[in-house]
Amino acid sequence: MRRILSVLAGALLCAFPALADEGMWLPSLISQRIADMQAKGFKLSAEDIYSVNQASLKDAVVLFGGGCTGEVVSKEGLLFTNHHCGYSYIQKHSSVEHDYLKDGFWALTRDQELPNPGLTVSFLDRMEDVTSVMLAAPDKELAAAELVKQATAPGNGLSASVEALYYGNQYFLFVYRVFTDVRFVGAPPSSIGKFGGDTDNWMWPRHTGDFSIFRIYADKDNNPAPYSPDNVPYTPKKYFKVSLGGVKEGDFTFIYGFPGTTQEYITSDAVRYISEVSDPAKIALRTLRLDIQKAYMSNSQAVRIQYSSKNASVSNSWKKWQGEMKGIRKMKTVQSKKEYEAAFEKWAKGTRYEGITEKLADLYRRLEPINYAREYTSETALAIELPQFAASYVSAQPENRQAVKEAFLKDYYMPIDVQTFIDLMAEYGKNVDPEFQPLYYKVHMDLYDNVKDWAYALFTSPFAQGDYSDVEHDPVYEFRREFVKYYNEQLLPVYRDLTSQITELYHDYMQGQMEFEPGKTFYPDANLTLRVAYGKVQGYEPQDGIYYHPQSTLTGIIEKDNPNIFDYDIPQALRDIYATGLYDDQPVCFLATNHTTGGNSGSPVINADGNLIGLNFDRVWEGTQSDVTFDPEICRNISLDVRYLVFVVDKVFHVGAILQEVEFVD
Repeated sequence: MRRILSVLAGALLCAFPALADEGMWLPSLISQRIADMQAKGFKLSAEDIYSVNQASLKDAVVLFGGGCTGEVVSKEGLLFTNHHCGYSYIQKHSSVEHDYLKDGFWALTRDQELPNPGLTVSFLDRMEDVTSVMLAAPDKELAAAELVKQATAPGNGLSASVEALYYGNQYFLFVYRVFTDVRFVGAPPSSIGKFGGDTDNWMWPRHTGDFSIFRIYADKDNNPAPYSPDNVPYTPKKYFKVSLGGVKEGDFTFIYGFPGTTQEYITSDAVRYISEVSDPAKIALRTLRLDIQKAYMSNSQAVRIQYSSKNASVSNSWKKWQGEMKGIRKMKTVQSKKEYEAAFEKWAKGTRYEGITEKLADLYRRLEPINYAREYTSETALAIELPQFAASYVSAQPENRQAVKEAFLKDYYMPIDVQTFIDLMAEYGKNVDPEFQPLYYKVHMDLYDNVKDWAYALFTSPFAQGDYSDVEHDPVYEFRREFVKYYNEQLLPVYRDLTSQITELYHDYMQGQMEFEPGKTFYPDANLTLRVAYGKVQGYEPQDGIYYHPQSTLTGIIEKDNPNIFDYDIPQALRDIYATGLYDDQPVCFLATNHTTGGNSGSPVINADGNLIGLNFDRVWEGTQSDVTFDPEICRNISLDVRYLVFVVDKVFHVGAILQEVEFVD
């Protein structure tokens, strides 16, 4: 065990820098990167970024919900995050009568701020290296549970988890303070907050005002507490000052947030599956779903409201996978990985690492058909809405079933679901090997002449028509139950067994890579734990002869404005203010070289002085392969310029009072 820790420490403490601005660094270990950060312009210390002894920047950053980041910007718990991070909550508050998605929402007094049941924000209280404890433990699950129990014993809203890094070569305990009373304060209309829609998603130049505003509430002692009218705004240990000084190409930037998942150290076989098998299949299936949704949404305002959040959720990964697939192929990542593995095996000959890549290749060959069936089932049978609802209804306590029903029906339109069933299940039959199809499916395909007849039988069942008295024997519930049963009992056990074997081999392969490349600085893959990524404001050249500048402006919005296209129909107030001629060069978004991924949405983008200059919300399409391989020439993160947030609130909608508690600096 001492040898493992020694190898890991050597790889982490190595004096050689990572390539360009690649890397997602643990804040508690940022002292190992601070010299490089300061050499690139950063003016603060490692203690300013992360400290357990005094307030630091980490205390102004939150995990927003289950997969975004937010930042506290006032001493009264005001919080910024992305519009798309708050989107589902904005949608839940919206109706045809009060369409906050279309019209926006601004709470000018505290009693107008809207509660959001189920929404949490989590502050990292501390993180602790527990590698020695975990590696010495005969039962890691029990050891992790005991560490969590000890860490959360004081209560006061604490939660904790033990996370493995470097495929189990290092372990950290993360302790969070979780607040459950989070209220909606404001957001622009979707014509600003989602400007460009799916067309502009992942693209540059970008002109999306992707922000929403919330407030954290606590009890009178400033501790987490369930929603109560008696709660008061949370007083944070630290909050960000907002810089209005702007950015220019070459300026230092760093991002503090919760990146979700990366796979930087996987082998060529894993990369090939992503780019040649998995991504193409999922893209095709989601294209079907999106086309169906958009056809109905374009004809009805009510359906558009119902499906706006669902459509955005389906679309986001759909477009990301396209860029990822293209980027992996363009960079010839599979081939470069194969060459790396050949060099590794040559070096490893005669060591305990010899043959490890061949063993991984064999496991991936066995995993591929199972994983394909698993993913395809998830994207087809398990994506049908009505059976999902039936399962939720059955599992709910009797006293809660009415609420489950109302929540589902509020955002459900059966014609979309019927057509989705027909198209997806037809693709399932064509593309999933019969060896990996449940008997239930085969019986029903024999029973009905075609998928359309099966759909008719399913969606005219008693449950589908509103009779919930015998749901557990209804065909709709049976459909979900049988596919879930097959998924859980036939596909998942084999998938987990093979992936467990693969992970165990990666544990050793990771050590081997660190010994093979002693001059390389390794950073841990993202796993939705707090990280720091730093870089600079910089444009990029996506292809020969084209250079994208790193700043977009209001002029670009006007150039895209089109009242006949929903995603480009801006509010009249924005047209009017542009017509004055005073705001042609109003900044909107900017590019930087920070290494980001899903989960970084809403992350604070911070300048050399530690002040907020933007909100990260996306990556450029050509660089979405950065979850697998980072290209410093093309990988760029896209951020909302905080000056546009202020401009929209103050100049466009004249609700600047919302920002009176924010501390602005140059």
